[in-house]
Amino acid sequence: MQAPAARPRPAPGQRIRNAMTCDVEDYFQVSAFAPYIARDSWDTRECRVEANVERILALYERHGVRATFFTLGWIAERYPNVVRRIVASGHELASHGYGHLRASDQSRAEFDNDIRSSKALLEDLGGQEVLGYRAPSFSIGAQNLWALDALREAGYRYSSSIYPIAHDHYGMPDAPRFAFYPNGPDGLLEVPVTTVRMGGRNLPAGGGYFRLLPYALSRWMMEKVNREDGEPALFYFHPWELDPGQPRPAGLDAKSRFRHYVNIGRMEKRLEQLARDFAWDRMDRIFLDKQ
Repeated sequence: MQAPAARPRPAPGQRIRNAMTCDVEDYFQVSAFAPYIARDSWDTRECRVEANVERILALYERHGVRATFFTLGWIAERYPNVVRRIVASGHELASHGYGHLRASDQSRAEFDNDIRSSKALLEDLGGQEVLGYRAPSFSIGAQNLWALDALREAGYRYSSSIYPIAHDHYGMPDAPRFAFYPNGPDGLLEVPVTTVRMGGRNLPAGGGYFRLLPYALSRWMMEKVNREDGEPALFYFHPWELDPGQPRPAGLDAKSRFRHYVNIGRMEKRLEQLARDFAWDRMDRIFLDKQ
């Protein structure tokens, strides 16, 4: 595993640009709900992703934020205007696979078909090359690193699919915390979601933890990465996290219910503050120097 060449430090008075990312999926597609919501019922569900993405785009516009949207092919196919609005607003379009199937649950042939079909669909709708991919539920790890070679062969330049934490659903705790080339500089660049090293462990600074932890603690963690590690933070969230009015499936276990809904009514206000407190940009511009 090899780290990329060091990025130049920002000039005095300038802030490090951090990567803002959004995983475009709807509430009924999250992995934790899979035991309760049948995949073949998705088309019958109330889909709220269009309105929620519009709220996010408006928030970004207010604060001059440009971001990367890892978008499901399933969403793009049914709501092509979501893709077009993302691109027209100056954001990067990237792939989240087609149907939110974990990479670790697919064979090599199934994974190849998933990443190639979603890339082609997004490029056709968005009119721009898709360079990035994020596996649903960060489902690339020690047992399926072959997926990184598959992504490179399919034409992707970078992935954000390995989460260097210990978690009951995903994680590769021994992976590097910052951008690296798993198979050398001619391979795919892997860009992990931001963690902070404390007490001998990597602690996450985004996702559902952003809703769970006090905002001041999340801000401190990202500031620490910028200040002490000299690295960009990589933040992610989902459109459904801004939507307290979303339908609530019956029968959820307590853990899934807590993880999905904790502080969901405070999320938009926290994102507004986050947009003000840091400098943000797209993944391709930060890590691939695509200006």
